[in-house]
Amino acid sequence: MKSKAKILVTAPFCLASELSDVLKSKWVVIYFISAVLAFGNISFALADIYKYVDEDGVIHFTNVPTNPSYNYSLFVKDISRKTTKQYLPSYSSNAYDHMITEASKKHGVSFPLLKAVIKAESDFDPNAVSRAGALGLMQIMPDNVKAFNMKDPFDPKENILAGTQYLKKLLERFDGKLHLALAAYNAGPGTVDTCKGIPPFKETEDYVQKVMQYFNLFKRNTCEISR
Repeated sequence: MKSKAKILVTAPFCLASELSDVLKSKWVVIYFISAVLAFGNISFALADIYKYVDEDGVIHFTNVPTNPSYNYSLFVKDISRKTTKQYLPSYSSNAYDHMITEASKKHGVSFPLLKAVIKAESDFDPNAVSRAGALGLMQIMPDNVKAFNMKDPFDPKENILAGTQYLKKLLERFDGKLHLALAAYNAGPGTVDTCKGIPPFKETEDYVQKVMQYFNLFKRNTCEISR
């Protein structure tokens, strides 16, 4: 996780006659931040900017008001917290139903199950990339991208078809035992073989439980729609 860079601007009061009007302007902080981003090698995160005066009469600007010895006052309000949400992509849980249906029919894997895996893996984000390098809606690992001759793992249709084909192979390998197939999808079939069951990893155990919950939910929804 990137830590917030501490923004610090100082100006001694002995220069107040020349700097007081400038320092009162919020543009000082804005220009300073712009300069840091343009020329400094600092990771930066937006935040509220606070002002305080130390015992030497120096004005400080900071986004981390952590010293209880000083009386901080809000100088610049970070409005990004109120506006960021509207720019975040919104992924519909029904946007890929026609592709899931096609993959389900082609490879003989339950529609609610495929949708549950996609929900658990990427939350319907076609551009998802995991820390391990898994890609797309069904989080295809690079080895499987090669194995299934995928041209674009971020293409929703291609990703769903490849992920469905892989899940089908796992179901066949583990004799239709869904819990084992799901565990293998998360931790790898070799790990499931070695452990002779669901590996005792919290991530894998939670994953299997999560997919099964989504599976039952989507299965109920499918039944209600078909009435």
